[in-house]
Amino acid sequence: MKKYLVIGNPIDHSLSPKLQNYWIKLNKIEAIYGKLQAHDQDLKELCNNIKNGQLDGLNVTVPFKKKIIPFLDVLSGHALRTQSVNTVCLNNGNLTGYNTDIDGFELSIKNLNYDVVNKKIVILGAGGVVPSIIYALKRMNASQIYLSNRTKEKAEILKNIFEEIEVFEWGKLPECDMIINATSLGLKKNDKFEINFSKIGKDKFFFDVIYNPFNTEFAEAGNKPGNIFENGLHMFLFQAQKAFSIWHNIEPKIDQEVIKFLKGKNS
Repeated sequence: MKKYLVIGNPIDHSLSPKLQNYWIKLNKIEAIYGKLQAHDQDLKELCNNIKNGQLDGLNVTVPFKKKIIPFLDVLSGHALRTQSVNTVCLNNGNLTGYNTDIDGFELSIKNLNYDVVNKKIVILGAGGVVPSIIYALKRMNASQIYLSNRTKEKAEILKNIFEEIEVFEWGKLPECDMIINATSLGLKKNDKFEINFSKIGKDKFFFDVIYNPFNTEFAEAGNKPGNIFENGLHMFLFQAQKAFSIWHNIEPKIDQEVIKFLKGKNS
């Protein structure tokens, strides 16, 4: 039986096992998928476990999307350009890192029929998924990308990779068409942004990378009349679909049944 894991820290919120095991069962695959709260010192061993056949693949989430790269043999084009990995497996004997977050973000935006062309975008956060979002927005021809992080130095590091982005102070909001929460704020019940989102004006697109929990302070701001709001559920689904396809050479269905299943209390 094949074995897969999602690793991160924190990891309790992850619905990856619920989704991947649902698709595994639906497609009658002999496999099991679990989750592990990992630490930096675990990465080498986990990668070795794939090489020696104890594991068949990993999904990688915060804070390991960049940290895992030194333990890999090969990076896909997307992973190389963003220096961000969220899917790992053996490919022709090489431990290979892939980035399916780019496709996940692009497909979730296109699913809403929202056109990013010539739009000004604000991104809050500078964590593991942000390079993928910036890269996707560039591919979709956004006109300007602004970036802010509570620790400004982390935002400046991303500016070294993507020179055209503009970094601004945390708490301020430049004029924009779309605002993306790519921070971890919202994972915990009492998380506060300390940002007055009402100053951003009306008719904005609020995109929350967080998909669990569904109700957050950012969601509350985004659900005001006139705005468009999307949480990270579809991005999560589309990136997971690509990962599943890499591992099993099957593209699983994304339909109302799987969405209903994920939102349900059954595990």
